[in-house]
Amino acid sequence: MRDVSIIGIGQTPVGEHWDKSLRDLGAEAMLAAMENAHLERPEALYVGNMLAGQLSHQENLGALLADYAGLRGIEAVKVEASCASGAAAFRMGYMAVAGGIHDMVLVCGVEKMTDTLGERTTSALVAAADATYEGEQGVSFVALNALLMQRYLYEYGYKREDFGGFAINAHRNAVHNPYAMFPKEISAKAFARAKMIAEPVSLLDSSGIGDGAAAVVLAPTEFALRHGLPAVRVAGSAIATDAVAIHDRDEPLFLMAAYLSSQRAYAQAGVGPGNVDFFELHDAFTIMAALSLEACGFAERGQGVRLAMEDEISLSGKIPICTMGGLKARGHPVGATGVYQIVEATLQLWGMAGENQLPDCRVGMTQNIGGSGANIITHILERVTP
Repeated sequence: MRDVSIIGIGQTPVGEHWDKSLRDLGAEAMLAAMENAHLERPEALYVGNMLAGQLSHQENLGALLADYAGLRGIEAVKVEASCASGAAAFRMGYMAVAGGIHDMVLVCGVEKMTDTLGERTTSALVAAADATYEGEQGVSFVALNALLMQRYLYEYGYKREDFGGFAINAHRNAVHNPYAMFPKEISAKAFARAKMIAEPVSLLDSSGIGDGAAAVVLAPTEFALRHGLPAVRVAGSAIATDAVAIHDRDEPLFLMAAYLSSQRAYAQAGVGPGNVDFFELHDAFTIMAALSLEACGFAERGQGVRLAMEDEISLSGKIPICTMGGLKARGHPVGATGVYQIVEATLQLWGMAGENQLPDCRVGMTQNIGGSGANIITHILERVTP
C-alpha cells in the first residue's frame, strides 16, 4: 500500500443554483481542483451522488461529468452510499491510488436538490431508510431523527434547548465561509423559538438542503513531496455498517457504525481521539452531532450534548467541530457533503481556513453518515511536513 495525499481541492458555493445544472456544478468543482493541483488530466474519476436518478432523471454521472469537463476517455464511475456517497467516492479514489492502480485520481461529490418541490425531495431522501419498514410507513428522515432525539432526552434527562450549542456553533463558523449557504449567526433565543418540524426537532436542529459540488485530487504522497506540492496525507480510511432500520439495531442511541469505522481509522493512523485537533462531523441534525461525538470517543454515552452546552466544540474548545459551518450552516447537498468535509479539513491542515483557522493543527477527522447511521465512513487526515 502506498501513502496517499490530497494535492488539490475545489468547491462551489452551496445554495439554490437555478442557473446551473448538475453537470455544471460538478465540472466547476472538478476543474477548480485540477487547477489547484496543476493537473491537466487525471487517470480516473469517482463521483459521489445520491439523488440524480430520482430528482434529475440522470444516471451514469461518471461518464457525464468526465465528458463535460473535457476528460472523455478516462475511467469514471458513480459511487452511491446514500448521504455518505461523497466519502464513499473519496475512499474508492484513495484505494485506487494506495493500491497502485492509478497515480492521479479525481474525486467529486455533487448534488442538485432544489429544482424539485420540497415534497418530492423529501420523498427521495427517504430512500436512504429501510423502504419496507420505515419509508412505506410514512416516516420521513426528520421523523426518524426526532424519534432518536426524543429517546435521548428521555434517557439522559436533557431539554431540547440543550442541543442549541451545536447549531449556534455551526452558524458562527459559517459566517467566514464564502461557500456556506447560511453564513449568519443565530442566538440561543432564536433556537428555542424555532419552528417545530417533528417534535422535538425544529428547523434550527436541521441542516438545509442545497445544490453544490466539491472535488479533490489524490496522488501518492511521495509524488507530492518530490514536486514540492502542499499535501494532506490520508492516514486512516474506514467504512462500517449497521442495520438500515433504526428499530433493528441493538442500541438505537449508539452509532455502532461510527464506533467501528472510527476505531479502524484510528488504528490505521496510529492515533486516538486525544490526538485529533478537529472533527468535521455529520451534523445533519443536532442529535447526530451528539451521537457521533459519543461513538467516536470524544464524550461518554449521554455526554455529547454537554460538550455543546459548555462550548467545547467551538474553534477554541476541546474538540472543534464543523469548523466551516458543517452541514447545518454550510448546507447539505447530500451526495457532495462528504467531499465538502474533506475539502474543509484540507484547508485547515494547509493553514488556509482564513478567520476560522485553528492554530498549529496537524490531525483532522471527517465522518460522513449514510441514512440514519447505517453506513458511516471515517477519514483521518494529517498535515504533511516536507
